[in-house]
Amino acid sequence: MSSGRSPARQDPLSNYFFIKVFGEKGDEGQLLGFLNAALDRTGDDRLVSVEILENKTFSAEFLGDKASILDLRAELQDGTRIGVEVQLSNLKNMDRRSLYYWSREYAAGIKEGQDYASLVKVIAINIVDFDFLETDNIHTIFDLRERKEPELVLTDVLEIHFINMVKWRKLVGKDIEGDTLHQWMVYFDRTSPPELVEEVKKMNPAIQMADERMVYVTGDAEAIRAYEMRQMAIYDMNTRFHEAKIEGIEEGKAEGLAEGMVQGKADGIAENNLEIARKMKAMGDSAERIHAITGLYLEEN
Repeated sequence: MSSGRSPARQDPLSNYFFIKVFGEKGDEGQLLGFLNAALDRTGDDRLVSVEILENKTFSAEFLGDKASILDLRAELQDGTRIGVEVQLSNLKNMDRRSLYYWSREYAAGIKEGQDYASLVKVIAINIVDFDFLETDNIHTIFDLRERKEPELVLTDVLEIHFINMVKWRKLVGKDIEGDTLHQWMVYFDRTSPPELVEEVKKMNPAIQMADERMVYVTGDAEAIRAYEMRQMAIYDMNTRFHEAKIEGIEEGKAEGLAEGMVQGKADGIAENNLEIARKMKAMGDSAERIHAITGLYLEEN
């Protein structure tokens, strides 16, 4: 079977494949492995069970939906809710976006007539493939603390994680043998050498499970067609976002904005389009399709 794509490994962080590998009933083993790594749960503190709360139906409506969605929702044995989102393009709203998903999940934890004490902890985990936050840390964690006395925590019900793939690629001294999150990031990184991916699969049984599921899904012709529909919807959304920014710049010109400011914004949009084009090329999209969506031509090599 040929899908017209490169035989290179599919991107595990593509919206469709991430849901298929980690967010469906039966994916609990690999999801547990990732959550233990992201939450640094080891030894007696290690998570031993997780319930995936929804099975997304990959209907035509879902596949063509250009709106943002939470990739998966799960619940731990103590009632804690987990939300995981993968975001590959910088829409300049990641902080508010994550707070929105966190607050929606938190508010859903109480029913009419119940006491506020019934609200449970909600953890939001965001994997981003763009540079976000002014820090060198590849994994940042936020909670509610008193500003002058940071050791004073208001409550532990809020916990928001950002795992940054761009900073990961720049990291010197990666600890593949000793850090399970580093092992997962090797697997998630579409640029990882194949031999390194094979190495972390041997080290980490949950990664091996995730890869076996990925191989199964990508061998399904129907799944590949669904993936392509979902990717096109995401590309359309990103393209419209960038077009809207360009229109705003043109309006600014008409109002007499300085040419230097306009050019600076236009350069930023061009850079975003180039980022999208490179990701499309890495996933095996044709030069014609890349040009149709971004307006750019990328060299073959």
